[in-house]
Amino acid sequence: MRNKFDEQLKNLNNELTEMGFLVENTITNSVKALENNDNSLAETAIAFDKEIDRQEKNIESLCLRLLLQQQPVARDLRQISAALKMITDMERIGDMASDIAEIKKSMSPQNIRYAKESGHISQMAEATISMVNKSIEAYVKKDSKIAFNVIEADDIVDNLFNIVKNDLITLIRKDPDSGDGAMDLLMVAKYFERIGDHATNIAEWVLFSLNIEIKK
Repeated sequence: MRNKFDEQLKNLNNELTEMGFLVENTITNSVKALENNDNSLAETAIAFDKEIDRQEKNIESLCLRLLLQQQPVARDLRQISAALKMITDMERIGDMASDIAEIKKSMSPQNIRYAKESGHISQMAEATISMVNKSIEAYVKKDSKIAFNVIEADDIVDNLFNIVKNDLITLIRKDPDSGDGAMDLLMVAKYFERIGDHATNIAEWVLFSLNIEIKK
């Protein structure tokens, strides 16, 4: 019986890894669409988000079957409960990455060029992709050190958001006509900041699954 349960838990880890891969690809394609002014990549990101929604339902069903059929206790129960919480954050990350792709489709070439030249939005994207990747890795490997590293990395994303915000304020002061485009870029940066928050949530659920207290 235990061997079967362990196999199902392994399957859960594989499904979570696959969902994490889809989430990373959604973010990556959104960023590349923005940097390269490529609407086809934006559409790819949007399509990935639909697949993420499907994967969320699959994992949710798997977790519920494990809870109802296997009646796990202690550590196993925490692991499955954490997975249920994590997929909610992962689904929201997918939504936000898709929203970035939607914003890109309506942006002018001038504002896309500014986003690429400033570099800070790309840095935010790179940092959040890494956070998502490592938060899933921490869950699969049951590695609290990786989870804590993700939580610490959120400060980097927050600082980059403040830099982007200040850069856009300066841009508007220099060129009042850039207001609409600056708001689009600010929204993109805000989405990345929120993606970082959700990746942090995932890392915190990893620590919960390991029964490790987070000191605020």
